[in-house]
Amino acid sequence: MDSFECIDIPRAETLIASGAVIVDIRDPQSYQQNHIKDAIHLSNETLHDFIQSADMDTAVIVCCYHGFSSQSAANFLVQQGFDEVYSLDGGFELWQASRPEQCANR
Repeated sequence: MDSFECIDIPRAETLIASGAVIVDIRDPQSYQQNHIKDAIHLSNETLHDFIQSADMDTAVIVCCYHGFSSQSAANFLVQQGFDEVYSLDGGFELWQASRPEQCANR
């Protein structure tokens, strides 16, 4: 994959069920308040360790607030060598509205 792909929630759920990792790039307070279950918080402070320890062959789904900032982050991960990267359309706000049972703090 030479670039990332924007995906909807059903496609993200399928990928997660197949072993994809979801990373949340929102600010630490928002992430702590609520996030998609099993999402990894990715920030400037944790990015280096994530890249060093990640399996570049595992699919990564990037989640932000509304699905816009995640596109830049997804593109960055592609540039770092990740093979399969996705940006979640609608971001956490849409996920929380449509899948509250799949959030950490429901």
